[in-house]
Amino acid sequence: MGEIAAVLLTLGPKLAQHVLLAGSALALGIIVALPLAVWASRSASVARVALTFASLVQTIPALALLALFFPLLLSLRAVFGDGLPTLGFLPALLALALYALLPILRNAVTAREHMAAGVLEAADGVGMTAAQKLRWVEAPLAAPYIMAGIRTAAVWTIGAATLSTTVGQPSLGDPIFAGLQTQNWALVLAGCIASAGLAILADILLGTVERGFRSNDERRSRWMVRAGLALLALGLAAAFFSTRERSDEGALVIGAKNFSEQFVLARLIGQRLEDAGYAVRYREGLGSAVIHRALASGNIDIAVDYTGTIWTNELRREDMVARDAMFAAIRDWEKRETGIEVVGRLGFENAYAFAMRRDAAERLGIETLSDLARVAPRLTIGGDIEFFERPEWQSVRAAYDLDFARQRSFQATFMYDALAAGEADVISAYTSDGRIAADDLVVLEDPRGALPSYDAILMLAPGRSADENLLRMLRPLLGQIDVAAMRRANHAVDRAEDKRSPAEAARMLADETLR
Repeated sequence: MGEIAAVLLTLGPKLAQHVLLAGSALALGIIVALPLAVWASRSASVARVALTFASLVQTIPALALLALFFPLLLSLRAVFGDGLPTLGFLPALLALALYALLPILRNAVTAREHMAAGVLEAADGVGMTAAQKLRWVEAPLAAPYIMAGIRTAAVWTIGAATLSTTVGQPSLGDPIFAGLQTQNWALVLAGCIASAGLAILADILLGTVERGFRSNDERRSRWMVRAGLALLALGLAAAFFSTRERSDEGALVIGAKNFSEQFVLARLIGQRLEDAGYAVRYREGLGSAVIHRALASGNIDIAVDYTGTIWTNELRREDMVARDAMFAAIRDWEKRETGIEVVGRLGFENAYAFAMRRDAAERLGIETLSDLARVAPRLTIGGDIEFFERPEWQSVRAAYDLDFARQRSFQATFMYDALAAGEADVISAYTSDGRIAADDLVVLEDPRGALPSYDAILMLAPGRSADENLLRMLRPLLGQIDVAAMRRANHAVDRAEDKRSPAEAARMLADETLR
């Protein structure tokens, strides 16, 4: 518990970002839902369309909805210019506001539908205009029901906001995602506790407002509504000014994907740049396609990617070429098509490789992917979340005619646990992962060369290559990190008994490779 408490004390900036995001999304949802509810109360067809749309949004997983706003905003950027942000706060705000829409809209429409007809007729009888009837009759009667919908929307939004990490927005999802990847359960629990506590607090304050609207005591009602709203406004203001104080517009933004190696390399680069006087921020937990587009659009400034990923995802190449030829082709293509500067290779490869437990491989007589193909129909394969949608999987499956009895997707950390527990017989491991040696896994040979090379390469956003001082600080990293050193750093984060944070593992890696 002491470790969890210590982590909780460090979550202030993430909490402020989370409050600001969730509060803004809820406010935007209210701004859209209430006028729409008034319109829907006057038109059955509008009510039907609006509620159907809001219900449809709820069927889309929050993670998918967040991810979909990135390419949408990227397309709109061509119309509105480079000033339109495509990563971070804006896509998260829009996605979460849509998620907040349904409970507010449904409760508002339902309240109006079940309003006593006699009350509305009386309002018409005394000559009230539509605006007066809305203000003095409909709104007060519907307010408790609308507040109940807002309470539900608030809890949903605060929970879903943890997923905004995937589009580069800092939130309480950061410790949760990082903890899941590195098996640091104190981080996971601290993030969950903070998020749950925030949701409970918001529900209590909004519940106070709701009870105020329901109260028949006018004085008590006014006090409860004002107190609840004042405390909510105070919390949002505190979060806003806290994030304003911490903002640094001139900072270099280092992007990272959602696994330990990327966390370590981002910190390695960041620590080096901070020592040189640069202000640095991190955007972690990004997917392969998101991180490349974010780099090309200037939403992040620096990232480490892999030649095989870019070869298949961006160049759409399925042919396999020599490592040096692949690197040269990627460097030239990036400069010509995206403006990204490929600074160079870091010195190690993190390729996809198929791995099995040693006892299972020896029992079945499997050393290569050709051997695996013989027994694949009896086995279960596990892959990371994106593996089975990647061209590499299609290439390997076609080259060796692989046909497994079952395929399962896991978050990367749990993929290795699934193999150890027998939930999978073979997994799509990573060659620089320290867990291969730690778990005594056998990496199967690829005699037909179906998997491309995956050299780790350092990349800069368009225009950043003009900063000679930045390049001077980054170039000493090139060619200095071998796969053994990277495995040790990864293992220190993932599985070592003396578990290190990514920042600590980065310092260890720097001491070992950059003396």
